[in-house]
Amino acid sequence: MGYHAVERSGAKAGQLALVGGAGPIGLLTSALLKALGVTVIVSELSSLRRKKASDAGVADHVLDPREVDVAEEVRRLTKGRGADVAFECSSAQAVLDTLIDALRPAGTLVVIGIWGDRAAIDLFKLVVKEIDLRGAFAYVNSYPAVIELLGSGRIDLEPFVTHKIGLDGLIQEGFNTLIHHSETAVKILVSPSGKGL
Repeated sequence: MGYHAVERSGAKAGQLALVGGAGPIGLLTSALLKALGVTVIVSELSSLRRKKASDAGVADHVLDPREVDVAEEVRRLTKGRGADVAFECSSAQAVLDTLIDALRPAGTLVVIGIWGDRAAIDLFKLVVKEIDLRGAFAYVNSYPAVIELLGSGRIDLEPFVTHKIGLDGLIQEGFNTLIHHSETAVKILVSPSGKGL
């Protein structure tokens, strides 16, 4: 999903991207952007996920939106210009609003998060800033390029794996963790045979 979203964004080396949310999709999107030579800023509430983004080296700046006005910080880091591209990976209204505010005029916003509720978009800001709004879903012929990136070592997924479980732990350690304690997990790998754990 992240690869297709980066393709849809048109992001290029030398640009600056803001990624809203550092779950599995946000972290992978950030890794792909870094592999392209894009400067990446990640905004995330979870301290575990901020640490993953920082430790994995997929972000140049990692922001806690409770501690800093993210849009203002992006403008400060870009000398008032704003982000070239932004990726909504959280399905949260506050994140969507922040990304629109942080984008430069004529910037591109790619929505990757799957929203359970209807989002509100400030169409006045969208029009006045001439923001290009795009959606990205699934993979759309991305496998060969992603396999090449992984095989070349330009992308390393291991830092994003927080849990490795056998099939017998699927409910308690897998689904329950993701549903009730998502702040403690990024990516959970399940081995049906229990091998490789």
